[in-house]
Order: sequence, then structure tokens, then C-alpha cells
Amino acid sequence: MTNYSKLPAILVLEDGTVYHGKAAGKIGTTTGEICFNTGTTGYQEIFTDPSYYGQIMVTTNAHIGNYGIRDEEAESGDIQIAGLVCKNYNMNYSRKMADSSIQNYFERGNLVGISDIDTRALVRHIRNKGAMNAIISSETLDVEALQRQLAEVPSMAGLELSSVVSTKTPYHHGNESAPLRVAVLDLGIKKNILRNFSDRNVYTKVFPAKTSFAEMEDWAPDGYFVSNGPGDPAAMDYAVQTVKEIQESNKPMFGICLGHQLLALANGVRTEKMFNGHRGINHPVKNIIADSCEITSQNHGFGVVADDIKKSDKVEITHVNLNDDSIEGIRVKGKKAFSVQYHPESSPGPHDSRYLFDQFVAMLR
Repeated sequence: MTNYSKLPAILVLEDGTVYHGKAAGKIGTTTGEICFNTGTTGYQEIFTDPSYYGQIMVTTNAHIGNYGIRDEEAESGDIQIAGLVCKNYNMNYSRKMADSSIQNYFERGNLVGISDIDTRALVRHIRNKGAMNAIISSETLDVEALQRQLAEVPSMAGLELSSVVSTKTPYHHGNESAPLRVAVLDLGIKKNILRNFSDRNVYTKVFPAKTSFAEMEDWAPDGYFVSNGPGDPAAMDYAVQTVKEIQESNKPMFGICLGHQLLALANGVRTEKMFNGHRGINHPVKNIIADSCEITSQNHGFGVVADDIKKSDKVEITHVNLNDDSIEGIRVKGKKAFSVQYHPESSPGPHDSRYLFDQFVAMLR
């Protein structure tokens, strides 16, 4: 492990704001849309969530790396974030079950980061100015050169990224002799979603993002799951068409996060890029069907247009965010199709919403 703790690094935002700090991870330069996560734990799960592909992550928790990296806790096969911004970067860790330090992990994964930043000031700035692109560099401190490079980075709006992070070939998960089978459309799925299915004795087959409904239907599943993932749902006509065909089959369908947005689009409800999005593990959501509240894990920069749903004769609202009244869940009238914007597999996060998997399994039966 190389000690980079004294090497300088720089963070430049799209609006010209500059922050100076110290190098973390691999020495190099990286770009992406900057966002922040308010979770106090679970940094490894956040780093490996495919929904964060192409984004520079600011962690609001002051200490990152203090409990190291445990390989089996990764939510995908690779680091998915484009870069890390943190306050205290801890190369030394205290955890007997850890396999490596965060520095070794980032060096192996070619992840560029910056530490010793006043992340509270940075988060306040992003909250006021909204999501924007940024660049981190520990190989050059030339602000003008970095600004020129940053100007070439496309906006997250309009980007289709699911086909980049999705599996390239189908694979199975769980017990082959399980009584129920679910076809999974992988748009950037997290491993813990599949674990939640296998824990309920559901056998899953995971298909690449651009798989046709006909190909999935050939496997004769009892129902369908549409996963989370990165990018702009409005740029995914192929997936919207697949979701429409799943819905028309009248088989049960469950969508999470990006899957939720695609279910909305399939029913004429528009999506929009949010000013900052929701990223954390303490978001209060009301289940208006059950008249109950749950604390949820969230990670999304796009949402569904509330006015469209309120006017729709096809879908109805099931869950709302108690912080900003945004739509957190819908179901299709007359169909066995429902979705939520948040992450009931909650890795990291509270387990309040795991009941949604139970509801889906009951629907399958």
C-alpha cells in the first residue's frame, strides 16, 4: 500500500468552485456527476452499487475506511462510483473480518479520490446549487486545464447507462428446485436483491438489460422483477417497451428504483431529473395503503412526475416521501404490477421495507 497522505489533490465543480485536499485511492484524474450520501455506515455497499455508476460520491459521514473492506459485502463485482470525496480517509482499519484496507481496495479498483475536504461546506453548496459535474485530480493541480476537461463531460440527463453495468450473459441464483421462478431484468442489480429472493425460496434467472420479453418468457417464470440501475430512465425506450409487454402478460411484476421509473413511463407517466435526488438510509416514507411509516434506504437522481400520476387513470400512488412529498411507490390498476422508488433490500440501511418482497411472493403464489 502506497502512502499518499501528503500528496495534494484538487476538486473542481462545474460552476467553477474549487476545493483543495489530499489524494485518496489511485493517483489520477476522474470525472462524473457529484452527489452526496448521508448514510453513517455501509460505505462499501454504496461504492459497489451499480446505480452510482458515473457519479462522484461525497460521503457526509466524517470517517471513511475505518472498518476496512470485506469482499463478501460488495453489492456487485466492481467499484461503481466514479470517484470519492471525503473528510477523514482512514488507511488503517479496525475490524477482524475485513479483507483489506480501503486504500488497497481503491488501488486495485483504479478509484481516484480526494480527502481532507470540508464536506459539510461542500454538501451545503451542492444542496443550494443542485447536482452538477465535477472533476478530481491528484496528478495535476492546473485548474484551467481541469475545467477544459470537465467541459467535455456529458450531463447525466439523457444518458443510458444500464446496458453498460448490466450482466452480459444470463445467470441463475438460488435453489433450482424452488417452487417459484422470477425473471430478473438486470439494469444494474444489487446482490442483496437476489439474496432476498433466494431467502424466500424463489429461484431467479438474471437477464441482460436489453433482453426481449419473449426471451425471458421462454424460461416460463411465475413473475418478473425490474431492477435498479444508473442513468436517465427517459433514455431507455428498449426497457420501457419490455416493461409494457411484461405488464400486458398479466404476470406479477415488481420494480425497484429505476424499475419504478420505467413502470411509470410504461403507463404514460413522465420522469424528471431531481435537483439533488435522495441518497441516504434514513428517508421517511408513508405507505398510504397501510397507513404506516417506514424508514428507507434511497439512491436516485431521477423521479416520477407527481402531477402525471395524480391525473392518471392507469396507476395509483401507494407511497409518498414525508420530507418532500415526492412519489415513492405506485401500482397499476387492474394489474399485478407495483414498484417503489426506494431500496427495500436496504444494503446498507434499515429493514423496514423488506415486507415488499413478501408481498410480491404472495402475489406470485
